Amino acid sequence: MNRTAILAALAALSLSTAAGAQTLRIGLREDPDILDPTLARTFVGRIVFAALCDKLFDINEKLEIVPQLATEHRWEDPRTLLLTLREGVKFHDGEPMDAEAVRYSLNRHLTLQGSFRRSEIGAMESVEVVDPKTVRIRLKEPSAPFLSQLTDRAGMIVSPKAAEAAGRNFGAKPVCAGPYRLVERVAQDRIVVERFPGYWNAQAVTIPRITYLPIPDNTVRLANLQSGALEMVQTIEPDDIKTVEKNSRLKVLAYDGLGYQGITYNLGNGARAAGPFAKDARVRAAFELAIDRGAVNQVVYEGAWTVTAQPVAPSSPYHVKDFQPQPRDVETARALLKQAGVTPPLAVEMTIPNNPDLRQVGEVIQAMVKEAGFELKLNAMEFASSLQAAARGDFETYLIGWSGRPDPDGNTWTFLHTNGAQNDGKYGNPEVDKLLDAARAEQDLAKRRALYAQVWQVALRQDRGRMYLWHAKNIVAHSAKVSGFVPVPDGLIRPQGLRLQ
Repeated sequence: MNRTAILAALAALSLSTAAGAQTLRIGLREDPDILDPTLARTFVGRIVFAALCDKLFDINEKLEIVPQLATEHRWEDPRTLLLTLREGVKFHDGEPMDAEAVRYSLNRHLTLQGSFRRSEIGAMESVEVVDPKTVRIRLKEPSAPFLSQLTDRAGMIVSPKAAEAAGRNFGAKPVCAGPYRLVERVAQDRIVVERFPGYWNAQAVTIPRITYLPIPDNTVRLANLQSGALEMVQTIEPDDIKTVEKNSRLKVLAYDGLGYQGITYNLGNGARAAGPFAKDARVRAAFELAIDRGAVNQVVYEGAWTVTAQPVAPSSPYHVKDFQPQPRDVETARALLKQAGVTPPLAVEMTIPNNPDLRQVGEVIQAMVKEAGFELKLNAMEFASSLQAAARGDFETYLIGWSGRPDPDGNTWTFLHTNGAQNDGKYGNPEVDKLLDAARAEQDLAKRRALYAQVWQVALRQDRGRMYLWHAKNIVAHSAKVSGFVPVPDGLIRPQGLRLQ
């Protein structure tokens, strides 16, 4: 066990003594980034936001869109959406959650510098306050995924008063309308929230306090759960499921998710996109053909994940069944490097979030691509720091996952479109842009799926703009003292309905 892991374990144990039985302690895989729904990117941050910030809509375990801050919606025409808001909702600062707050928040998501929500709701043209409980949203063009985007951070409504007062520092103490309000955050150590007595659905919230503990080491996270220093962990590894199942004091749920693990390529973001890897698709094709996704999955995850070549999971009706990973072919990979005029070994760096299983993934890939003529250097970084490095172009390749969205647009447009806010590698192809825009506007399921099939052929097979590796399962483990957890495919831990004995 390394020094960081030991310190994390000691921190969790010390909190277990101080917190008492009225605190639910949840172990997270990483430390979340900024707690501002407009600027945030991490999946673990979304878990914390589930306590802090309600959304206009949510999704249920069947991936159906259900009311949250908005109780009703109606399309007046294909470009005009009318929302009816819930009565009597207050922000944590006591201000009313009304139509003006919704107008303010949606415009903030759309216009704030650095917003990662802009590309999610970019179809929005204007927001009108009809009356205090009614909002009319006008779109530039019809958008099939727009309503779905309001089930995540783009639909989180913040207090205008608090946001204006805090400015760019709003993420240090966010004020929303969720079931809990922020008490403190100590970077790399803990995030503490307490139940908000003015919450509109207070009867569904029974646990007074939640402490989120970032523990990157899987072994330490599981050990804290087993010892009772944690009541719940966001995830464990597949090979730990049997261990948990043998413990009568613990429970584990493994269920299909919406996301993927992939490799982002820096093709045009700054000086690190100047080499042959970024400039020649044949080099990237050689890199991909040198990797056996199934073997990596077997070595690191005991074959528990589903290998893939696309960002849409098989459980989605938009999954393109015919677009499958190409088999590993080292000879063809070597030939492609030769065609590209590359003299092996070609040095390439891969940035990897600093946790044990992803480091092992990197090491397996490192050995595989070496056989084809690549000298892969691994650069392990703390997760939030790796996101910042990717955004500024300080990477060549980046092993990064995405938690997934119910609508395929949430797994594609922001990463593959030239104007996508999370297109860190700056991949761009006008043909792909047109196809992604057309998929946003198309309402027919089969026609949308066909458009995505074209995107995969151009962006992923022809251009080799990114590489997708597998779709993982959500694996949540918790103490038998915890009840009421509902496994929704997005992997979030929603506090409504949770109980702690």
